[in-house]
Amino acid sequence: MNLHFYNNLHRRLEAFTPADPANVTVYLCGPTVYNYVHIGNARGPVVFDVLIKLLRRHYPQVTYARNITDVDDKINAAAKALDVPISSITEKYTAIYREDMAALGIQPPDIEPLATAHIPHIIAMIQRLIAAGHAYAAEGHVLFAVDSYPEYGRLSRRSLDEMIAGARVEVAPYKRHPGDFVLWKPSTPDLPGWDSPWGVGRPGWHIECSAMSEAHLGETIDIHAGGVDLQFPHHENEIAQSTCAHGGKVFARFWLHNGMLNFGGSKMSKSVGNVSILHELLAKHPPEALRYALLSAHYRQPLDWSDALIEQSVKTLDRLYGTLRDLGDVDAGNMAIPEAIDAALCDDLNTPQALAEIANLAGQARRSENAAERATLKGQLLGAAAALGLLQQTPETWFAKGTDGSDDARIQGLVDERIAAKAGRDFARADAIRKQLADEGILLEDTPQGVRWKRA
Repeated sequence: MNLHFYNNLHRRLEAFTPADPANVTVYLCGPTVYNYVHIGNARGPVVFDVLIKLLRRHYPQVTYARNITDVDDKINAAAKALDVPISSITEKYTAIYREDMAALGIQPPDIEPLATAHIPHIIAMIQRLIAAGHAYAAEGHVLFAVDSYPEYGRLSRRSLDEMIAGARVEVAPYKRHPGDFVLWKPSTPDLPGWDSPWGVGRPGWHIECSAMSEAHLGETIDIHAGGVDLQFPHHENEIAQSTCAHGGKVFARFWLHNGMLNFGGSKMSKSVGNVSILHELLAKHPPEALRYALLSAHYRQPLDWSDALIEQSVKTLDRLYGTLRDLGDVDAGNMAIPEAIDAALCDDLNTPQALAEIANLAGQARRSENAAERATLKGQLLGAAAALGLLQQTPETWFAKGTDGSDDARIQGLVDERIAAKAGRDFARADAIRKQLADEGILLEDTPQGVRWKRA
């Protein structure tokens, strides 16, 4: 089945064919590790985790890199505020980020480059840009000369003047053009710094990704992914410096951008303050429900984030896991991914359509009374869900809702007592037990298999 993705560089849906079918290369911009990430920062990793799964089913090898930015002015400010070394900040939040991604069911990348481990690569790339006339040194800084690259602005579809007018541009006397951006900046003794031909300093943010991508994936990559908010200036600058450093070679053949999360009517942003911290959400809600919610809208569209969305995602997963629980005595056999699921994902990662197909499979499985058909449908349901990283737990684990299960026998005992009370027409006792369970957050539901219970 052919894959088609919306290439943001050309603003159109395009058939995807890798430059080397034997090895697909993908780069995703990772976090700057100075604090906890918010739920909006998790949308890209979740969506593109589905992309990587899809690519690995269609190609023999995929090399996937997701970087860690561990040198940045925000990190410096956080370390200064706490009066701790920079490494105390970066090591702490890198570990937390990895834990949070794993909780969401995101497979780790093949390569997770750190910016600080690539300073020689960064310096070498800057030297090439200077030698080619695309960058210049000034007062301890090195800047990229935007007017040396005529196609600057092609990704964001804005002219240089428009970009300057719409951006907060640092006014500096050493700049030849107000749009020129920093590749290297000087460091004072209280800041992290490395020796370079331009003095002790540190890299600018944009050059880091270009150097790390080149070091691990080569001069041209198949897919570059990230949030749409990175389109300008970060990805625009990556294209400019990478293309110029590589003698005009295409930097990334496909650009995939995920839409932003909206919260309370506006874009979720730390600068605005309307954020939901992922680490806190993972402590309060089933991680799989957060993953489901992030996949519930098409990745290129904005997603309205709310408690209601999380609640609905939990209820939907309750139904799906309830179906698997009812099919507990059925051998799933071959867990093949149904063609309809693969078709939806091959069509620009249409996860809403894939989720609808999963719901349809679950409904068919619940209604079926044919043993062979139920086995086939169970296998298809599990295979379809696995393509999206869902239904990866047992029903028992899901319905335990993070508890250790030590109270399950007592709860089941109360449920059995209520059933017996109803059978003996002791409705007062039955109602009292239902209320007791409800007060404990235990919900009862009648099914063809009998009374089921679950934690709210």
